Amino acid sequence: MFFIIHLIINILIVGLFLYSKLLPYEDRLTGQYKQTFNFFKSIFKPVLGLFSGIKPFQVGTGLSVDMTQILLLIILLVLNYFY
Repeated sequence: MFFIIHLIINILIVGLFLYSKLLPYEDRLTGQYKQTFNFFKSIFKPVLGLFSGIKPFQVGTGLSVDMTQILLLIILLVLNYFY
């Protein structure tokens, strides 16, 4: 049972990475890649919407980092550690 939970959490971590990297190029995806992206989008978009009140972290002049994805990653990593 714990193996399955670890596997699901690890898949979500990889999916979050791919989601964050491919989000700007969503309109250019085709076929199976678009289906996979849409699957992860259907999972992450509502979850990231829960953290929408978190402001981006300013890391430079005119440059900021979206902290919602980092917060979700930290939550998944903590879940992965404790399960």
